[in-house]
Amino acid sequence: MTAVELAELVADGSTDLVVLDVRWRLGGPPGHGTYLAGHVPGAVYVDLDTELASHGEPTDGRHPLPSLVALQDAARRWGVRTGSTVVVYDGEGNLSAARAWWLLRWGGHADVRLLDGALPAWQAAGFALATDDVVPEPGDVELVGGALLTLDVDDVETFTGQGVLLDARAAERFRGEVEPVDPKAGHVPGAVSAPTGGNLAPDGRFLPAVELRARFEALGVEEGGAVAAYCGSGVTAAHEVAALEIAGFDAALYPGSWSQWSNLDKPVATGA
Repeated sequence: MTAVELAELVADGSTDLVVLDVRWRLGGPPGHGTYLAGHVPGAVYVDLDTELASHGEPTDGRHPLPSLVALQDAARRWGVRTGSTVVVYDGEGNLSAARAWWLLRWGGHADVRLLDGALPAWQAAGFALATDDVVPEPGDVELVGGALLTLDVDDVETFTGQGVLLDARAAERFRGEVEPVDPKAGHVPGAVSAPTGGNLAPDGRFLPAVELRARFEALGVEEGGAVAAYCGSGVTAAHEVAALEIAGFDAALYPGSWSQWSNLDKPVATGA
């Protein structure tokens, strides 16, 4: 969705519109402060660490999926109702907002969109920001779960022989040259490096569908073939799934991602 399209919906004042602000950075600072400094009018702040993930052992990964009950409770707090149009954004490229997009879609809510270009696109279009802390009327959405494909850790070991497994982290992390967060450096054997930054134009908007399709085809993705994505903790990999959808491919997400894999006794590959 473009900023102009969102502005038209905001101006209409429709009760069916829910806008979610999912600003988050690995290691902080917390996104609520930047939300209060300026956000799309009517947008509800969503805390990725507490509302878009659960917490367990390191072997579960850094951002395990929340339970369906917890996700539904959160979505209702955000004001999501059956039939709501939900638009999500963050402060840069939608790399964290895609987590909310993916989770709500996985939950079975069909009308979930990303604000293309995120908040900078809204500001570049000249639209005003609000500074209030929005607390909406609770929604009544009912989520069912399982509407999008996922891989668990056991699936991953066999998947690389059946399809294309894309690693959405930075290329130097894939190669094992650096690892700032997780206990081992490298990648899942058989995976292909596909950093999420390659999905975006310099202004933070998604590349056109034809360019995204060419990018993924060059990485080995084929029409009708199996494709899945992982990253550090299942956050930016959701952005990869969104880009693949724009390109016309249905992709699975490995939620545990490298943070889970590297905490288990699993094989690790390094290099390009």
